[in-house]
Amino acid sequence: MKRILHLKSSLLGKESYSIKLGNAIIEKIQEKYPENELEELNLVEMEMPHLTPKVLHTLFTPSEKLNEDEKESIRLSDDLVKQLMSSDIIVIGAPLINFTIHTSLKAWIDHITRPGITFGYGENGLPMGKVTGKKVYVAMSSGGVYSEGPGKANDFVAPYLKAFLGFLGMTDVTVIRAEGLKVPGLKDHAMEKAVDSINID
Repeated sequence: MKRILHLKSSLLGKESYSIKLGNAIIEKIQEKYPENELEELNLVEMEMPHLTPKVLHTLFTPSEKLNEDEKESIRLSDDLVKQLMSSDIIVIGAPLINFTIHTSLKAWIDHITRPGITFGYGENGLPMGKVTGKKVYVAMSSGGVYSEGPGKANDFVAPYLKAFLGFLGMTDVTVIRAEGLKVPGLKDHAMEKAVDSINID
């Protein structure tokens, strides 16, 4: 049984290329692993809250020192971490918006980055990710081309997500791109090319 988590962070709903690409990735995962359980989380629709000073302080406070109000303030974070930890495969929809990820996805990242729970530091002072044994697929969409050429320097989606996920221990990351979606000569076949490039390992 494979537990699959699909995160969506697009503002475009049913018209979203990253969601369509994510769905195509899910479909191929389910073909390979017929025994599966899929959980979907639309970060935009649920209006994923950004961290507040109170929540941030609470996240860095030992659990045994928290009062009931403080425990309630990080319940969402606790639930998101539990959801992540219980997943085997994570598909992250990540449209490139102004060269980076949407704020809803960044808010999710902030909620699951928990000292002593999802990451820690070894005796040598180096970070140690605690979210291990996961396979991650990033369904990235962009109007321009950012995998190569002059646009590559402005891609702060794939490099950032790989760095962050690796920090938490998720090092097996595959980025699948639907790019050139607004570029004449490329846009007509961009999604088809992206779906054809999906390889579930």
